[in-house]
Amino acid sequence: MNSGVRGLQSQYDDIWLVDGVRTPFADYNTVLGLVSPIDLGIKVAREVFRHSGVSPESVGSVVAGNMAQACFDAYVLPRHIGIYSGVPVEVPAHLVQRVCGTGIEAILQAADSIKLGRTELALVVGTESMSRNPVAAYTHRGGFRMGQVEFKDFLWEALLDPCPNVTMGGSAETLAKRYKISREEADQFAGDSFSRAIAAQKSCFLSGEIVPVVNETFEREGYNARGIRLPKKVESFSQDSHVRPSPLEVLAKLPPAFGGVQTGGNSSGIVDGAAATLVASSEFVRKQNKPPLAKVVAGAVVGVPPEIMGIGPVPAIQAVLEVSGLHLDQIDRVEINEAFAAQTLVCERELGLDHAKLNVNGGAIAIGHPLAATGVRLAVTLARELKRSNGRYGVASACIGGGQGIALLVENTQAETVRG
Repeated sequence: MNSGVRGLQSQYDDIWLVDGVRTPFADYNTVLGLVSPIDLGIKVAREVFRHSGVSPESVGSVVAGNMAQACFDAYVLPRHIGIYSGVPVEVPAHLVQRVCGTGIEAILQAADSIKLGRTELALVVGTESMSRNPVAAYTHRGGFRMGQVEFKDFLWEALLDPCPNVTMGGSAETLAKRYKISREEADQFAGDSFSRAIAAQKSCFLSGEIVPVVNETFEREGYNARGIRLPKKVESFSQDSHVRPSPLEVLAKLPPAFGGVQTGGNSSGIVDGAAATLVASSEFVRKQNKPPLAKVVAGAVVGVPPEIMGIGPVPAIQAVLEVSGLHLDQIDRVEINEAFAAQTLVCERELGLDHAKLNVNGGAIAIGHPLAATGVRLAVTLARELKRSNGRYGVASACIGGGQGIALLVENTQAETVRG
């Protein structure tokens, strides 16, 4: 559906998020640094079935999101997540990739499949190992030429968009200059993200969506076993490790990372992790014994100039509101992925968004941004927050490297009844 917006818009009447969980997000090269993203994905898939009480036998489609090919069996990532989580072998699986919007895109593709009548229930998983991004070479299949051996850090090089010749951080600096975002404002925004995440940890809100990662073996009869092995002396990992006290005086001392207002302290944390949700039709939901997380109302994805990719959530949110017939003042909670403080501040200002409604439990600056897992986390966190705060509508959104924006609109259909 498209009504005046150059992009993709979708509206849904019969789609629900049944349940959702995630791993804790681990700082780069720490406790999850050696764990395959496939095994992280299997972990959350198994746990979302356990947590929801839904049988994996009921799944008709597996949609998995992943960006970096961080293991040698990456080609079969979605397939193995399905197989080792107990989904019938006959059920197909496919991979989704829309950079930082991958998790939301996976939910939208599952919703589209249900809307088309292809299935009643889809398993959606976003999983990412930033630590296992490879050191790679692309030109040596035919051998090594003298002086032309070229191995590069994939994670670092992927931050550069050669189209405008601007890094992701550089695009945030462009927005900071255009909108006159100061270093102090960026640090204040980051400090707020950390404070809110700490409060959400202390109140146990975040733990409500987190499943501890432990040493574990995943088996499927007739196939080789695989699993998770944590570092020696680590028996369990149960809390986001990037969340920490970050006073302004500490943030202010950090050096610029891209020559402007952005630093390592006010940019999204580089972390490893995975998240899963179940997307279903209302007919399937009616068969369950407990209420779903939220109704999926609409989705939108749009393109923006690559050199200011961070502005993407603005037109994406506008598009999803347009297709749903809602106004921003009707939205109770908004999650915008905090790729960078400056770009999130710009989105907040451009939309005229009340900061009190934005990322109320902290964002990616505090919690971290495992690329393909982020969108699923945003959706699950948002749905849970609407239930907690008795809000009705919420939007999850993200900017996307290469110049795109994506947004998902969900509804807590119990809100009015509870307010009654």
